[in-house]
Amino acid sequence: MHASPASQWMVEILSLVLHHDEQDVLCAVEMALEAGVPTKTLVLNLLHRLVDGTPTDQPDVKPPSSLALKKEPEANVAGYDGLRGGTRHAS
Repeated sequence: MHASPASQWMVEILSLVLHHDEQDVLCAVEMALEAGVPTKTLVLNLLHRLVDGTPTDQPDVKPPSSLALKKEPEANVAGYDGLRGGTRHAS
């Protein structure tokens, strides 16, 4: 029987307390949950920021209006058919 990816992720997060302060791990998990991105990658990133003393609250970045799109991109999947040059398939 194999463990599900979610349970494997949970084991890896819980095992962080073997190498880091339990409160730091708990804080990183809570911050990831509050951000709405409860991923292992974010928890590890936040934990390392807490341990290193790097600020975890980043300012909102607002791009300048000159970077706004003038025309929204649209999908053109038919264009790929022309690149294929017909209906050849790899054998």
